[in-house]
Amino acid sequence: MAVADSATGHARVLPNREGERTTPSVIGFDASGKVTVGSAARRQAVLHPRDTVFGVKRLIGRRFSDPAVQQLRRLLPFELVADPSGNAAVRVHGQVMTPSEVSTHVLRYLKESAEAQLGQSVEGAVITVPAYFDEVQRQETKAAGQRAGLTVHRLLNEPTAAMLACRFDESRPENIAVFDLGGGTFDISLLHVEDEVVQVLATSGDNFLGGDNIDELVVDALRRIFLKQTGVDLAHNPEALWRLKDAAESTKRALSELEQTAIDLPFLGTGAEGPLHLSLPSFSRTLLENLANRELERLRAPCEQALQDAGLQLEDIHRVVLVGGMTRMPAVRVRAEKLLGRPGERSVNPDEAVALGAALEADIIAGTSPELPRVLLLDVLSRSLGIRTEGGRFSVLIPRNTTIPARETKVFATTLDQQTHVDLEVYQGEAPSVDGNRYLGELQLAGLPAAAAGTVRVEVDFNIDADGILQVTAREPATGRKAEVTLRPPTAASP
Repeated sequence: MAVADSATGHARVLPNREGERTTPSVIGFDASGKVTVGSAARRQAVLHPRDTVFGVKRLIGRRFSDPAVQQLRRLLPFELVADPSGNAAVRVHGQVMTPSEVSTHVLRYLKESAEAQLGQSVEGAVITVPAYFDEVQRQETKAAGQRAGLTVHRLLNEPTAAMLACRFDESRPENIAVFDLGGGTFDISLLHVEDEVVQVLATSGDNFLGGDNIDELVVDALRRIFLKQTGVDLAHNPEALWRLKDAAESTKRALSELEQTAIDLPFLGTGAEGPLHLSLPSFSRTLLENLANRELERLRAPCEQALQDAGLQLEDIHRVVLVGGMTRMPAVRVRAEKLLGRPGERSVNPDEAVALGAALEADIIAGTSPELPRVLLLDVLSRSLGIRTEGGRFSVLIPRNTTIPARETKVFATTLDQQTHVDLEVYQGEAPSVDGNRYLGELQLAGLPAAAAGTVRVEVDFNIDADGILQVTAREPATGRKAEVTLRPPTAASP
């Protein structure tokens, strides 16, 4: 959480109510309905693991049947369920909540913390999202902000926000790669900076890859070690699983600086002869990297895709900026250099860069620092938008990595004799058929002239704004009939 000084245009981090510069996305619920956020929620998790929720960012906009969600169910101490529409949700004290509803509590806590620090009400904000979030995930995030009492002035891609927080030389053109690996998601964005224009050339990523994945691997390894040593499986012991998660995070952080560390967890379980302990005198960085190797290999494909989409070679990259807490891990830095052709730099705190950039963008939107140069930010659409056509094919109207805002019109013809209406189904994704893409919504254009197939034309217009809100219009030129819809799709519509 950060704010820009209207007098200077410089951004600064605002501490939360506990005086911390970063707030863990951990939310605790008690039976009376009281909600605790951040470090306070983390502290209660050991005693109340089923009532403490974390990592919901990875669940936003996902179906409960998603294999990745099912895999998480085996490792998380709290309960994952399907909501009435089949989307991933959490259940605490019998109440089913969507990931967006859980996120609302974090945003409300940040809003109240900011108001306490500034001594005034906070009405609006720029909220950052992973660059590879699709339309549904963006709208769910925006809805969370609105439920928290905020006017969301813009949804800003996290790598783009981080770029705004970094210093760059306006006197010469540069191509900059922003490598953003956080707790739950990975984004790679390639940007071109020239004069006062920051233009995103391409973005790619993985919404289910981050530090949480590494933690889960360590948790599973520790669980298996404990099982081998004691014969007791902790898979269905939420209290023990939370302690293993806490130990996994501490171990990962320690091994970013040390070659090895110790793990000591007394009274982790109970056997026939009494309490059972887990004690490992040495857990090495090499072991951690071996566990993480397969997950870290997943960084390759998004980086290669972004370079291809931007039309750049490794030698065209002038700088690599590392963002996100996971970039402290030596193995991550090595891979980033290998994939992007040069050592990464951390010119700002990797945990704070995104928040600082969001504050600067909010200042740009407000226009409160006229004496400073205005940065023109040109972001892109992360995934293609289009409609369903005959045979379930996906016809793209706006390709991925198109600079937004954007507008595109295509003309389609009726496919049946005497057809008097068309139903337009809108999807987002890269698969050639709609079955592999995200369903966003639909609209119907009725009252078409009855005629032979192929003789009546329909103009379909897609207009997407800087926040990724899509306006779809269908028009029949001969009669002037038209239908339009603004797609703010619920996750219930997800395939």
